[in-house]
Amino acid sequence: MDGKSKKKDKKEMRSGYTTGACATATTKAALLTLITGEPQAEVTIYLPVGKFATFEMESCIIEPGLAEAGTIKDAGDDPDATHGALIKSTVTWCDKPGITLDGGVGVGRVTKEGLPVPVGEAAINPIPRKMIYETAEEILTSHGIKRGIKIIISVPEGEKIAEKTLNKRLGIIGGISILGTRGTVIPFSSSAYMASIVQAVSVARASHCDHVVITTGGRSEKYGMQQYPELPEEAFIEMGDFVGFTLKQCKRQGIKKVSLVGMMGKFSKVAQGVMMVHSKSAPIDFNFLSSVAYEAGVRDQDLLETIEQANTASQVGDILLEHGFQDFFTILCTYCCLSGLKEVGGGISIETSLYTMKGTLLGKAGKNEEQD
Repeated sequence: MDGKSKKKDKKEMRSGYTTGACATATTKAALLTLITGEPQAEVTIYLPVGKFATFEMESCIIEPGLAEAGTIKDAGDDPDATHGALIKSTVTWCDKPGITLDGGVGVGRVTKEGLPVPVGEAAINPIPRKMIYETAEEILTSHGIKRGIKIIISVPEGEKIAEKTLNKRLGIIGGISILGTRGTVIPFSSSAYMASIVQAVSVARASHCDHVVITTGGRSEKYGMQQYPELPEEAFIEMGDFVGFTLKQCKRQGIKKVSLVGMMGKFSKVAQGVMMVHSKSAPIDFNFLSSVAYEAGVRDQDLLETIEQANTASQVGDILLEHGFQDFFTILCTYCCLSGLKEVGGGISIETSLYTMKGTLLGKAGKNEEQD
């Protein structure tokens, strides 16, 4: 053993495929089966990322006027909620000319404005739609077929899988979304999370929210909802570690007021101006927290040294709470607001609320670009 971590290097990690790519592949298999009468064991499609990919079919059946194919979604080494899901496409002949595409069981339906798919339609995003249409058109043309077809994409376990996603919040009811811009899934890629933030801000804006609450996770979101009971659920957005990105999106899309809700660990970084707060992005600066404590009135040298030698930011919070230095938390929240305003270049109002893990409000502060 050389002592090196056994974790896979990112370069070694296996890419997977999007639900959009799977839906396109199953549509190709089903349509070819319908035309030729021969069930397809596998098909190859061209992905938006610019390469070919071959998909094995889990099932492929033909009945009079109907063919259905299914494949198991492989997300590679990405911990995706849809990994292992069966994605199916059912293709039937249709009296209506052209290609009709819709979602079936387990594919959500859009009920709120602000998404890239109109209200009332199946949650099949624009690029997967384009992939499915173009693939189907190419097959029909190459076989000289002028008849209309209807394509139904379904995910038998989709409704259950959707419970692990933010679909309901975004107004996607009854199942998952058929997504993907590249066709492939990059393991642990931040692009999918960032795309969900953009969608969440768009839905908030379309729901006429001028004030949104951005949180670092489910627990802080719960505390935020208790703090702002007057706001609709569309106003609450989980930003994860992407503080700067989310604030910029809010400003770009015309949100007037943003409330940050979180805990000591990540917000100690935001207060310093660190806008990507993943545990590996930047260590917590305990000297900085000690200087904030000094600003809050701490003069006991032993206490300041204890802060500098603490293990976690939460521990610092506990120590200062115990010693009655409530101003520390207000000052830290103020620094978070100022860092946020600096990140976006002003133009919005930012407030910050800091909670303990158990939900006790430690401090709150607000700033806008007119304030020093």
